[in-house]
Amino acid sequence: MTDSDGNIKQHIKEQISFNSGKNLLADDQVNSLRLIEVTESLVEKIQQMDPESEKEMIDFLTDEALQEFCRVNQYFSFNTESVNELKAVYSDLNQKIRGLNSNATNQAELNAISQDHYRSLCDWLVHTNAFAGTMYSSDQEYAQPVACSEYTPDLQLNILQIDLKKLLEPVLDVGCGRELNLVNYLRDNGIETYGIDRFDNENPYYEKTDWLEYNFEPEKWGSIISNLGFSNHFIHHNLRADGNYREYAQKYMEILQSLKIHGTFYYAPDLPFIEKHLDKTKYQYTGYSIEGSEFKTSQITKRT
Repeated sequence: MTDSDGNIKQHIKEQISFNSGKNLLADDQVNSLRLIEVTESLVEKIQQMDPESEKEMIDFLTDEALQEFCRVNQYFSFNTESVNELKAVYSDLNQKIRGLNSNATNQAELNAISQDHYRSLCDWLVHTNAFAGTMYSSDQEYAQPVACSEYTPDLQLNILQIDLKKLLEPVLDVGCGRELNLVNYLRDNGIETYGIDRFDNENPYYEKTDWLEYNFEPEKWGSIISNLGFSNHFIHHNLRADGNYREYAQKYMEILQSLKIHGTFYYAPDLPFIEKHLDKTKYQYTGYSIEGSEFKTSQITKRT
């Protein structure tokens, strides 16, 4: 979108903010989700959009929405297919707004579009993350957040028991966070480090990706780090009846295989249900207690 379309981006941000934290699965009696007022000038701008600008708007809207979903619940998982499905939901919404009469925007018509849109969003969420259907009560207007946090480098290094002098390069931080705190810290200390996560960031040492879709190339990394990231989600899926634990187990082994000889996978919390099955001739396990927690920090070092 061009600078002249900046008010569309601002409208999208205001729309996301208006519905922030609301329970998408709430029933009609408590559901306050709705589209905020769409002005005649905004409808005209949308109707006059060329295909490239429309695509950019839908991409922007999709990314803003995904960030809000992840802010509410860090365990929501959206692969490439589910992201494309969400784009289709917003494309359908855009087409309906294009069909509005810009000379006399009808609030009743907008309300009908709003209801259809949020019904489609609800169907999409339950389809892509089935556990949401049982986790959130239909009689609650707002969803109880299960959010993640950005942690300081010192805290992460302390929890993971990492000695910078022994850190083998290159380093990959899996689930590095929007701010890339540890990635930036390690690079500032002369350590070749990269990060992956699911948020937009223009840092040249970062890649936006789903860690289940990321290709952990064999024997590429000296160290892989994930604090309250990959293993935390692995545990969540292992405990869920509909959890994607098999794919997580396969990806866990792919991560280990992507280590160089003597390379280490540092993570917390620990994964005793899979660590006990590791081939001890290939991998060395070291566990550390975490003060104030029943969980441990794990370090898996590749022997051969």
